[in-house]
Amino acid sequence: MKRERLDFLVENALHTKRFALYVGRRCRSGPIRDVAAELHLDWQTVKRLEMDYMREQIRRVGTPGPKVIGVDEISIRKGHTYRIVVSDLVRRRPIWFGGEDRSEASMDAFYRFLGQKKAKRIRLAVMDMWKAFRNSTHNNAPQAAILFDKFHVMKHLGEALDKIRKAEYARLTGKQRQFIKGQKYTLLSHPQNLTGSARKNLKLLLAANKRLNTAYLLKESFGQLWDYNREAWARKFFENWRASLKWQRLKPYEKFAAMIERHWDGIAAYCQAENKVALGFVEGLNNKIRVLQRRAYGLRDEEYLRLKVLTCMLPQL
Repeated sequence: MKRERLDFLVENALHTKRFALYVGRRCRSGPIRDVAAELHLDWQTVKRLEMDYMREQIRRVGTPGPKVIGVDEISIRKGHTYRIVVSDLVRRRPIWFGGEDRSEASMDAFYRFLGQKKAKRIRLAVMDMWKAFRNSTHNNAPQAAILFDKFHVMKHLGEALDKIRKAEYARLTGKQRQFIKGQKYTLLSHPQNLTGSARKNLKLLLAANKRLNTAYLLKESFGQLWDYNREAWARKFFENWRASLKWQRLKPYEKFAAMIERHWDGIAAYCQAENKVALGFVEGLNNKIRVLQRRAYGLRDEEYLRLKVLTCMLPQL
């Protein structure tokens, strides 16, 4: 007995390859249950076909060999359960999702996946100021320069500004409080992103409270640090910014400035021409992952989430 092999069928011969690709493409833009209802299939079948599609996407792009990597962690469920996501910032796509938490041992697992030979080719690693990521990179890719992500640095500054807002709210009483209450995100947003009543509220707040006005202007001006092409100029700007804190009684900003001092090498690395990379990509990817999680009402299958993350920037088959 012999059976003819047809190239357009998959191994189990229950559907064609073209149909499997169609299901995979549909799942890129819609949830599994909607695709299953449209095609009159069980949702488990659609999920399996999509996972096969995503594995084929990963197989076709091959083993990564990045020169510039971005490192960040995402929360996959409540209770401080984290996984590490590593991206290739030159090709602008995630290349690894894993680990048990955001520890140094979990970061070491990425370098084992990459291999010692490819790890030595990494010239730049962009990350937040988490010590475990930094130590692992120093140990596994000592030749790589470390650059701290601008988004995370500014996030620390925003948290310092919010502490000042809370302190001012606690200090004031009566009508003086009304300008501060509920204005957290108005203060943290860029002025060009505010419209209508939000812009009006910000103007009233800054006019009513001199201390918050000073803190806000200092926060907005600090972003200029990443505009310099020479470390000496960037350093002079930082020293002037830090000196302007004198007599201002802004303790959270003083702590922030001390943190920048401790991590200066990782921030000043951006002044070098070869390190001018897209610093917003890592956080943009993090936002994209959160959208995937919300669309699926929480992904409990970690392997499915891993495949979704690794293929979210790949072209469709």
